[in-house]
Amino acid sequence: MAISQGDMLPEATLLRVGDNGPEPVELGSLAKGRKIVIFALPGAYTGTCTNAHVPSFIETKDEFTAKGVDEIICIAVNDPFVMDSWSRHTGADKAGITFLADSEANFTKSMGMDFSAPPAGLINRSKRYAMVVEDGKITALNLDDNPGVCETSCGKAVLEVA
Repeated sequence: MAISQGDMLPEATLLRVGDNGPEPVELGSLAKGRKIVIFALPGAYTGTCTNAHVPSFIETKDEFTAKGVDEIICIAVNDPFVMDSWSRHTGADKAGITFLADSEANFTKSMGMDFSAPPAGLINRSKRYAMVVEDGKITALNLDDNPGVCETSCGKAVLEVA
């Protein structure tokens, strides 16, 4: 069952590359007492994700900050090394956007946002969505029905509900 607006964010431990290699990140700790935007997508280095979704949040980063958003987080079902490299490749690291790996798709599955598209080589990946989370509560949730399209989950669309 997919999570909905008004629900609390599920507990999750994601990964990022730190100074000494992969390190766990408790999503609940990141959300506690803060306003964050999380956008999730099918995978690093894929066309729509690289050319539309990530850039849409880089372009709107300052506008989110002006609306009181403390952090923008990108989550994908990839390993932390790929996410770290992709963050640098897209310039998201310099823009101040956090990239976190959901390596085993545990968070994605707990959100009810997993899908597979074997012909494209995408197994247990995340649907394309974005949400505004305030102190752990999902206050807005925008889901794109087609993983190859970035419309309702793009930066500008989420900015309207942040």
